[in-house]
Amino acid sequence: MATVNVYLTFNGNCEEAFNFYKSVFGGEFPYVGRFADMPPGEDGGKMSDADANKIMHISLPISSETMIMGSDTGGEWASNYKEGNNFSISINADSRAEADRLFAGLSAGGHVGMPMDDTFWGAYFGMFTDQFGINWMINYDDPSKTQQS
Repeated sequence: MATVNVYLTFNGNCEEAFNFYKSVFGGEFPYVGRFADMPPGEDGGKMSDADANKIMHISLPISSETMIMGSDTGGEWASNYKEGNNFSISINADSRAEADRLFAGLSAGGHVGMPMDDTFWGAYFGMFTDQFGINWMINYDDPSKTQQS
C-alpha cells in the first residue's frame, strides 16, 4: 500500500522552516541534501554558492506513518513559485508497477513536469500537476538499490 506525505517547496528558506518544524515536532532529519550534492548538469553550468547551499531535499518524520518533506526552489522551477502552490502530495509506492499505475492515472489530462525515471539518488521518481491544478510526486525506492551490505 502506498504512503502519502506532504512535500513543501520554499523560496530559499527551507532550512529555516524545517528547523522550526523540528523545534515543534521533535525528531531528527534522516536526510538533508543540498543542490551542491547533485551531479553536474549535462550543460556543465555552474550554480552560485548561494544556490548550491539551498536545500534539494529534507525530510522530518512527525509520526510512525507520516513525514513532511521539502526543498528550496531554483533555476527553471523558481518562476513557478507562488505561496499557495508551494506544496505537492508525495506518494511513495510499494513497487515500480504501482508507481507507473498511479503516475499514469493521476497525470491523465494534466501536465507532466518530470516523467517517471530512475534518478541519481537511486529512486524511480516523477512529478506532475493533475488536471485540477494539484502538484504530485510519485516515488519508488527499490530496496535492492537502497540496502547496503
